[in-house]
Amino acid sequence: MRAARTAGCALMVLMAGIGVAAAADHLKIAVGQCGNWDSSPVQLGEGAGIYAKHGISIEAVCTQGTGETQQAVISGSADVGIGVGTLGALGAFAKGAPIRVITGSATGNADYWIVKGDSPLKSIKDTTDSTTIAYSTNGSSSHSVVLGLINELGVKGKPVATGGPAATLTVLLSGQVDVGWTSPPLGFDMLDDGRIRIFARANDVPSLAGQTIRVNIANANSLKARRDVFVRFVKAFGETIDWMYSSDPKALEAYVAFRKTTPRYAMRLRDEFFKKSALDPNTVTGIDPLMAEAVKLKFMPRVLTSQELAEFIQVPLK
Repeated sequence: MRAARTAGCALMVLMAGIGVAAAADHLKIAVGQCGNWDSSPVQLGEGAGIYAKHGISIEAVCTQGTGETQQAVISGSADVGIGVGTLGALGAFAKGAPIRVITGSATGNADYWIVKGDSPLKSIKDTTDSTTIAYSTNGSSSHSVVLGLINELGVKGKPVATGGPAATLTVLLSGQVDVGWTSPPLGFDMLDDGRIRIFARANDVPSLAGQTIRVNIANANSLKARRDVFVRFVKAFGETIDWMYSSDPKALEAYVAFRKTTPRYAMRLRDEFFKKSALDPNTVTGIDPLMAEAVKLKFMPRVLTSQELAEFIQVPLK
C-alpha cells in the first residue's frame, strides 16, 4: 500500500510537471540575420532556459533580413520579428500593416562596409558614380547606412541590394560589387589575413550613431489577443541581454557554439562592436529624422502624428 501511494504521488508530480510544460505560451519568432550579436537574444535565451522561466516556448526561424522578417509578421506566420530596419517598419505601418514596435533592437550600428584587400578604393574620395555599394534589402538598417554614407559623408556610387552578409561577401569577393557590407563576427578572419579591408563603419554616419536603426516588432492582432505573453517575452528578452553582458562565461560559450565562431572573435565582437546600451530593449530614439528620411524615400507619404507614433511604438511594453 505504501509503495502504491508513493508511486501514485510520483505519477501526480510527473503529470503536474507535464501540465506546466504544456501550459507554456508558444511564440513564433522570425529572426533577421541569425547569428548577429543583437539578434541572438532569442536563441541564446531559449538555450539558457530564460524564456521557459517566464512560461514561454520559442519557435525561431531565420530570415535574410528586414523584408522577409517583416512579411512573416505582417502575414501572421510569425508573432514577433527580430532586427527589422526602422525605416522599413515605419513604411509598412504607414501603409496600414498590422505591426507594432515592442522593443528596440539596435541603437547605433556595428555593421561595417568592406572592400577586397587589393581594391583601389582606399578612402571615400576614391568612389565614383559607378561605384557599387551593397546593402541587404530596401528599408533595412544597412540601406539606411548606405544612404547616410552617400548623403552625409559624400560617398559616390550606386546602392545595390545583395541580401545578407554571407551572400554579400560572396558577391564582393567575386567582383560583382565594389563595396560590400557585413556584420561582425562574419569577416573577422578575412580581415586578419588581408582578403578584405574595412572601408567604412555604420557609426561613421553622424545621424545614425544615436538612432535606433533596428527594432523588434509584433503582429498587432497577436499582440492585442495575447498581450501578457508579449510582455513576458520582452522581459525575458531583456534578461537575456543582461546575461549576455554578465561575467558568466556560459553566455559567450553559448554564442560561440551558436555562431560557430571562436572565443576570441566572440569577445572582440561584444567588447569592441556592441556596447550594452546599443541593445537596450527599452530604447527607441531618433525617430523624427528617420521619419523624415522615410518620407524622402517615399516609404511613407507623411510623418506620423504623435497619436500614431504612440500606437506604433509601444516601448516599454506594459
